[in-house]
Amino acid sequence: MSAALLTSRHALAEVIQIEFTQFDTFSVEVVNIDVGDTVEWLPKNKGHNVEFLAGPDMEALPPKSKMDEFHSVLFEKRGVYLYGCTPHLNMGMLGLIVVGNDFHNIEDVSNTDLPDVAQSVLMNLIRDARSPAKSE
Repeated sequence: MSAALLTSRHALAEVIQIEFTQFDTFSVEVVNIDVGDTVEWLPKNKGHNVEFLAGPDMEALPPKSKMDEFHSVLFEKRGVYLYGCTPHLNMGMLGLIVVGNDFHNIEDVSNTDLPDVAQSVLMNLIRDARSPAKSE
């Protein structure tokens, strides 16, 4: 019986794909997902990677990805995750992932030490993530 429940739960899990754009941004900057969903970053443009900067359990997150390579993370813990492209952090190439509509660690995320432009981008992303009209 429990195997059937596990299979059903995994069958409902989603995979969200995010591309590195030619404009030094992520194609989707704020993603709301459920526990058990996966986010994939697709290297559609060169010169980018994924590095997690804040999250509910930083030690459980993978190290930064290699440049121009596919990257995938299965999210199993609720909370807000901040990530960016290492070489473009100063330009504000950031993204947020909100797992389980849980903002318990948003204060830690908002206090992440970032360059001024990136900090401004982060505040906009947080505002967008908290907006009830945001569906993606």
